[in-house]
Amino acid sequence: MEVAEYSDLVRTLLARRGVETEEGIAAFLKPDYDLHTHDPFLLQGMDRAVARIFSAIAAGERIAIYADFDCDGIPGAALLSDLFRKIAYTNMEVYLPHRDREGYGFHTAAIATLAERGVTLIITIDVGTTAFDAVQFAKEKGVDVIVTDHHEIMRTVPEAFAVLNPKLAPPALSSTLRDEPSGSDSNESGVEGYPFPHLCGAAVAFKLAQALLIEGKQKGLEAFTKIPEGWEKWLLDMVAIATVADMVPLIGENRVLAHWGLAVLRKSPRPGIRALCKKLRLSQRELTEDDIGFSIAPRINAASRMGEPDLAFKLLTTDDALEAEALALQLEKLNASRKGVVAGIVKQARLHANQRFTPSDRVVVLGNPEWKPALLGLAANSIMGERGGVVCLWGRDANGNLKGSCRSDGSVSLSDLFANSGDVFQEYGGHKASGGFSVSHERVHHLPEALRKAAEGLARRGPEEEAFEYDSLLTLSEVGGMLYKDVSMLAPFGMGNPKPVFRIDGATVTGVRRFGRENNHIEVMLECSRTGAASRAFDFFKSPEDFSLAPTPGLAASLLATLERDSFRGGLALRIVDVIPA
Repeated sequence: MEVAEYSDLVRTLLARRGVETEEGIAAFLKPDYDLHTHDPFLLQGMDRAVARIFSAIAAGERIAIYADFDCDGIPGAALLSDLFRKIAYTNMEVYLPHRDREGYGFHTAAIATLAERGVTLIITIDVGTTAFDAVQFAKEKGVDVIVTDHHEIMRTVPEAFAVLNPKLAPPALSSTLRDEPSGSDSNESGVEGYPFPHLCGAAVAFKLAQALLIEGKQKGLEAFTKIPEGWEKWLLDMVAIATVADMVPLIGENRVLAHWGLAVLRKSPRPGIRALCKKLRLSQRELTEDDIGFSIAPRINAASRMGEPDLAFKLLTTDDALEAEALALQLEKLNASRKGVVAGIVKQARLHANQRFTPSDRVVVLGNPEWKPALLGLAANSIMGERGGVVCLWGRDANGNLKGSCRSDGSVSLSDLFANSGDVFQEYGGHKASGGFSVSHERVHHLPEALRKAAEGLARRGPEEEAFEYDSLLTLSEVGGMLYKDVSMLAPFGMGNPKPVFRIDGATVTGVRRFGRENNHIEVMLECSRTGAASRAFDFFKSPEDFSLAPTPGLAASLLATLERDSFRGGLALRIVDVIPA
């Protein structure tokens, strides 16, 4: 299809995203895997990493894949494990740290355990960029470390055998590495490096797998030459899951990897994917980024949140259909248990928040030694969604350490809040809307006051900054299959490429109801009196009062909404962003 043949709406939506040239439109709507992905050897350190792995394989060394326990690290571990199985290299293992006992990071205790098992080479996935002490400890144990990661680099990196990170500058510029976190392509910042710095952890692992296959074939090694050309594309299902779940920008190379990864996922032969789709009643052939974000990723993450990360890894790598069905069932039970525990925490936190804080309080801080830290981000997000502002919850991990999570509605930046809270934290990290921390038993009760004072010193974002823009005007009569077809051309959606928001005028509310087990979701029926067109609109975890204008029967209003497949009733429905005066 030529650019001129695309509808006016598609061109409008693309222009809103800064895509207007014929070349840019073609690249956005029809990502070309060969043209629009980058050579893995452009990653600094790739030659050295590949050489070390081939040396280990030739010598029969024991190799460990050390991956983070989330839905970026686990799929990355799965795809790299798939490669080692494909070349029939069996002297290797996968190590996933326990979220509660060990926590995030590259840990010296784990390195010591792996060294005792005879491991001489560790390949990290989605972790290690700031693990200076751990990498040094590994060297002292005689263990080489290849770091594959995507997290921010400030001034330097650990002295690992190799560090693969798309944000890393080449050696000639290592003394002038970017002082601030990278937020754009390296050529925009004036520092040469990998052409696209926004890969997720699993995508960096995929680049390593690509490089190993290229080098192995060039060396003429039988284990590699017998692998069909292009086989590595079957690993893209794991890259798609991680790219969507880790919420990296779905632009540039990420868009290509997610696009083709979803295509692979829809026909993936993995028994675990098929079993999970069957268990969740998802049509594998029609999987979308929403299915990853709202159904698949939460189950993978539930494994580590509930203390069994290996279950998710086994599900993604098993070749046994019966085992896959059993693992999918276990994950579903874990996720259901996770939901129950989170609901209990939310109920307690809501009660205490209402007792101790007023609606005008910008920061809510609550804790309970019985609360499981791994679940507090979910609980904090729920409370924050109800009352706005900042919500911080803390609990005690299996080792007796106090850890917590915070969520913000954007009116206060958590990174700024943490930085201005004095010495109340032992450790903290995060971004504008989400973050985590550890705190001593002596200082934990100072948290509410410290964060309250920090928030008072920060400017609140004004209402004018919160005004929501929309991509295009619609009428209810235009909501249908043709519109969905046009919108779908811009998928996959996510960070950097949000779903188009439409403003729908001339609608009258004909009905409002709550639904869900706890009646915590809202459904609004709309009708256009002029044309008779009608549509269902909905949103999860919202009440009528949560919108700028509370929808009531007979109300003439305008709707800001995205267009969704209606998984409950079939067909299409509008997902409410806001209800505003007509």
